[in-house]
Formats: sequence, structure tokens, C-alpha cells
Amino acid sequence: MAIELEPSWLEVLGDEFGKPYMVELKKFLKEEKDAGNKIYPKGADIFNAFNKTPFDKVEVVILGQDPYHGENQAHGLSFSVQKGITIPPSLRNIYKELSTDIPGFVTPNHGNLTEWAGQGVLLLNASLTVKAGMPGSHQKKGWEEFTDNVIKTISDKKEGIVFILWGAFAQAKAELIDKTKHHIIKSPHPSPFSADRGFFGSKPFSKTNEILEKEGKKPVDWQIH
Repeated sequence: MAIELEPSWLEVLGDEFGKPYMVELKKFLKEEKDAGNKIYPKGADIFNAFNKTPFDKVEVVILGQDPYHGENQAHGLSFSVQKGITIPPSLRNIYKELSTDIPGFVTPNHGNLTEWAGQGVLLLNASLTVKAGMPGSHQKKGWEEFTDNVIKTISDKKEGIVFILWGAFAQAKAELIDKTKHHIIKSPHPSPFSADRGFFGSKPFSKTNEILEKEGKKPVDWQIH
């Protein structure tokens, strides 16, 4: 696993890569590869969220759990899939909420959220890799320690960040965030299993923009082209 991280992230996270848990994680990933197991996303995309959204540009964090485990889906951004791939159910529900939350939002015909990443929306998964066809297969291997440190680092070193936490898994990460200087938006997960329990109608996107504008920051253009 070659580490090619955007410089502003390397500055604040560089020490993590020499820690014992990360050494073990690299070893685990190499063993998976050597055993012929297919891992998603591809190596060059594992740190895509960081490379598309530099540390000094982060204004919003949307936390996911696991990369998609199907062929050509995951590309290192939570909830996002590559163009040409069927839009997954959770993302369809995100678009559905956007269409009622953001006036004039037009549902795109693809699920690539890179445009959000370019506006300071860090699309972070708690685990950054997964074995093909096996959701959760790379959990508790070290990634969570790394991404918990990412959340803590953002909380410690930045101010006025909006953290969007969907579902119990993401909401458990709220304890890593200093609530005196950041904003947390919580709701049920957009998955078809829980979206009807309060995700629909929760208006996370307009709420985020209201907060950003109050902070004197530029609102996110949520429209995907």
C-alpha cells in the first residue's frame, strides 16, 4: 500500500503511518492481495477522500462506514460511485432528500460525488478498504483507528466544521468531536432499511448551508452535474 497523501493531510497525519497499527494494517492488506483476494477500491483510490479534499479546505464531513464491495463501485469517497455504475439505494435516497431539501435540485443520472469533495465536503468512510463481495470484511483491522484520528485531528485543529452523521454507527463518532466549536447534524441512515424513520425530511443539506453562511463561509452547491 503506497501512501500518496495530499501534502496538507500528510502534515497533520504523517506520524500515523509509522505506528504499529498501521504497520499491521499494511501487512494485512498485503496478505489479502497475496492470497488473490480482490480489494476495493483500487490502491490509487484508497485515500481519494483526502486527495480530493485537502485538510485546509475541509468545511463539511459526511461519514460513511465501509466502501462499496461491488465491481467498479468504490472510488474512495463515502456514498459515491463511479460514473456508469448503478446508483446504490442509499445514494438514491440521498438524492431524494436533496430534491425536497434544496430548491431546484435535479437528480443526476450518476452517483459520482467528486463535485462535493471539491467544495470542501470530506466524504470519509470509517474503513477505507473492503474485500470484494464481503461488506465489513476489513473492519477492526486498523482503519477505524486511523479514521478516528482523522476526525479528532479535524476537531482539534479546525473550527466551525459541520459533521453530518447518519445512523448509529456514524453517530457514535460524535464523542470524538468538540461540540463547543463544531456543528453536528444527526439523523437515521439513508439506507432503505431506515430512511423512512427520519432521514427523509431531516434537511441536512440546507441545514449545513445555513450553518456555513452563519460562519461566513461559502455554502455548498449540492447539485451534481
